[in-house]
Amino acid sequence: MDTTKLESLDRLINEFSKLPGVGKKTAGRYAYHIVTGSSEQAETFAKAILEAKNNIKFCSICGNFASGDTCPICDSRSHSTICVVKEPKDVLAIEKAHSYKGVYHVLHGTINPLANIAPKDIKIAELIARVAKGDTTEVILATSPDVEGEATAMYIASLVKAYGVKVTRIAQGLAAGTQLEFADEVTLTKALEDRKPI
Repeated sequence: MDTTKLESLDRLINEFSKLPGVGKKTAGRYAYHIVTGSSEQAETFAKAILEAKNNIKFCSICGNFASGDTCPICDSRSHSTICVVKEPKDVLAIEKAHSYKGVYHVLHGTINPLANIAPKDIKIAELIARVAKGDTTEVILATSPDVEGEATAMYIASLVKAYGVKVTRIAQGLAAGTQLEFADEVTLTKALEDRKPI
């Protein structure tokens, strides 16, 4: 077999391997599944990717995923409590626990000097603007309990406290270094219930 004619397969494997947590072997399995399936399956898959990319935006209020200008959570819940998370996937993780009834603020990153990510590079200014409006009574800091998450939480707490708003941190029911997206519902519920002032 002339392997030079398989460049499109190699490109497909390479693209799959760029996804988080997908190594070369898994990327190969995904690519082979696409290639050996029907053309209709491949077209449906490609169409779903393009539709999601073209239709999903970020909420203009909280930064979560949205299909319009604002997300359903911001549209339907009280804004008195804001839970601050790193990424939209963290919103999905907390929502699975069905125990939090407030709104969110997605930072789209954490402070990380080693990666040249400063406070101005994430959505901290937008959070402070929301708090400054005066509708917020509590800000829950739910960044992951790793070094970057802790540093970001402490920085935000110092800014929010100036507005007289209660600042809490999710309890350490999450093991150190755990990413929110991998925590189970019971652990997340306990962490939210046992949050402490900081």
